[in-house]
Amino acid sequence: MNYTTDYEPHAEAIANLFTATFTASEGPEEGALIGDLARRLIAETPAEDIRVVTAWEDGALLGGIFFTRLSYEGDPRTVFMMAPVAVATEHQGKRIGQRLIAYGLDELRKEGVDIAVTYGDPAFYGRVGFMPVSEANLPAPQPLGQPQGWIAQSLTEEPLTPLLGPSRCVAAFDDPALW
Repeated sequence: MNYTTDYEPHAEAIANLFTATFTASEGPEEGALIGDLARRLIAETPAEDIRVVTAWEDGALLGGIFFTRLSYEGDPRTVFMMAPVAVATEHQGKRIGQRLIAYGLDELRKEGVDIAVTYGDPAFYGRVGFMPVSEANLPAPQPLGQPQGWIAQSLTEEPLTPLLGPSRCVAAFDDPALW
């Protein structure tokens, strides 16, 4: 398996992966929503605020992850949110997602990113180091429909300590329907 952070030439394949994966797991409405989110993230997010990591094998796109900047008004630390994450349905259950996440987090560490946050299943993401956090300690940019899914990890030797908000996400994520 090969990983790349070169996403622009593969923009449509990446968006199609997210549409198909979320359609299969959550239904056509969610698939369309997340596919559109992927397209908007790629097209509208400034390069300094986005990282995309994809996994390929024999020319086939197996999975992808978006990391986008979260800004905290009163905090100098660099924070990126990991979302959405997708592995092609026919390749799920092979630890591709976990390896892809580990690779992506390592890339962020190399850049000096302090904290990674995600909004998802604590049981799954706990396997790759994410732990539950409260909105009081790590303010979300939108009200959370499922606060138990707000999880984070420090990417440095420093422990995860409260971030001083309010927070701001990239424009494509600034939609209450996604939270």
